[in-house]
Amino acid sequence: MSEDQNRVGEVSSESPGTPVSPDPAVDVGTTADEVTVLESGTELERTIDLRGGLAIGVGTMVGAGIFVFPGLAAGNAGPAASVSFAIGAVIALLVALPTSELATAMPKSGGGYYFISRGMGASFGAVVGIGLWLGLVFASAFYLVGFAQYAMAVFAEVGIPVASLGSLPLIPILGVGFGILLTGLSVFGTENTTKLQNGIVSLLLGILVVFLLYGSLDTLGLFGRETVPEQFMPYGTLNIFTTAALVFTSYLGFAQVATVAGEITKPSRNLPLAMVGSVLVVGVLYVITIVVSTGAFGSARLATFGETAIVEVARSYLGFPGAVAILIAGLLATASSANASILSSSRALYALSRDAIVPPRLGRVNLKYGTPHIALGLVGGPTVVLVAVGRTEVLAEVASFLHLVTYGLMCVALIVLRRSNPAWYNPTFTVPGYPVVPILGALASFGLVVFMQPLSQAIGVAVAVAAAVWYLGYARDVRLKGVKTDA
Repeated sequence: MSEDQNRVGEVSSESPGTPVSPDPAVDVGTTADEVTVLESGTELERTIDLRGGLAIGVGTMVGAGIFVFPGLAAGNAGPAASVSFAIGAVIALLVALPTSELATAMPKSGGGYYFISRGMGASFGAVVGIGLWLGLVFASAFYLVGFAQYAMAVFAEVGIPVASLGSLPLIPILGVGFGILLTGLSVFGTENTTKLQNGIVSLLLGILVVFLLYGSLDTLGLFGRETVPEQFMPYGTLNIFTTAALVFTSYLGFAQVATVAGEITKPSRNLPLAMVGSVLVVGVLYVITIVVSTGAFGSARLATFGETAIVEVARSYLGFPGAVAILIAGLLATASSANASILSSSRALYALSRDAIVPPRLGRVNLKYGTPHIALGLVGGPTVVLVAVGRTEVLAEVASFLHLVTYGLMCVALIVLRRSNPAWYNPTFTVPGYPVVPILGALASFGLVVFMQPLSQAIGVAVAVAAAVWYLGYARDVRLKGVKTDA
């Protein structure tokens, strides 16, 4: 057993080797607007405001629901796919509300890992934390490949002759290059990452609002165009719910806000607003997108366009400029998702290192830039390797599997903490409708795992088993004070 492991507590990332009590009463610290003051000093600086928190949540989620799923969802459920997206938003809220309570009680970097480890013990926390770190690496690689594909689509649409470059693997080159750029920006300061995220999301939402507003008015007949007539539920009620399971992956992003909770200013106010607000904003955008898309072509024809359906919808409403604008929006969406996922993954690893679940040196903070540079390297490095290798589609669904398991366990952790009522648990936001809301959130999260592909389920289970083996071999002696399951 190494010296790093054979102790109770964490290691300060500012002063490696200095014991820090992991009792949440101490570790949560005195939460100020700008920093979280710990027994050992100061941890990551709070530089992300409400707008930044919303940008992380919205920027991570606005992606597949608009740029991949409209054609597929309409083919499964017809215009009633809008109800499927609304159901997905309701399920997301059932998890976002419990997560908001946990985050205001423990406004610390690490998100799901931190909450579950304090509610259910280090063993559960280790499996979730390692899964969260790797799941976000998988997701980041998927988003970077998507970014490169959208970049190539923009080039092709505007007539840039990329084919003249011969056999160069442009998609891996673009994805790897952009991944290195995003990781570097994160190393040089969270404020830089937040500014980039705010700018990307603002431009993205601007494009989407103009497109959806025009499309909505056109669908209502204000410009003289007639919508394609069809039944609202041509494929029956059951397909609405199976489609909801399909599109729920579009909402796997709001909890990224909780992962960077240790850097959110005024956490008692901004954390719940950012998480719940991002779900509501994205849910409205998704529902309107389906209404506009099915109004343009009808469900049957829309389904024939597959994953590029939204580009053809934009072309039908606004011509060539509309198609280019939506392609650029897709480029921005994948960029914002990758940026937020890289940031969140590094904070999950940072939190693991503070509890000595992984070597504490991995959580060292760069004194000049105030960022966990080693953790960022252990996110950015594997991510760009996966981008270069390719085949990221399955890994993306594995990331969804790991997210859903984490969401379900966060709801369980809330119930455990409410029942045990430790002295340090003092949230400033409480879940309305307790215990019904967290119970439904847990059941919905675990239930959606059943609808996933068997290969993704198998890989997800393998990751969880590997994380459990790591915990038993490396961190079994770690005890978290104040956590009854570790006592």
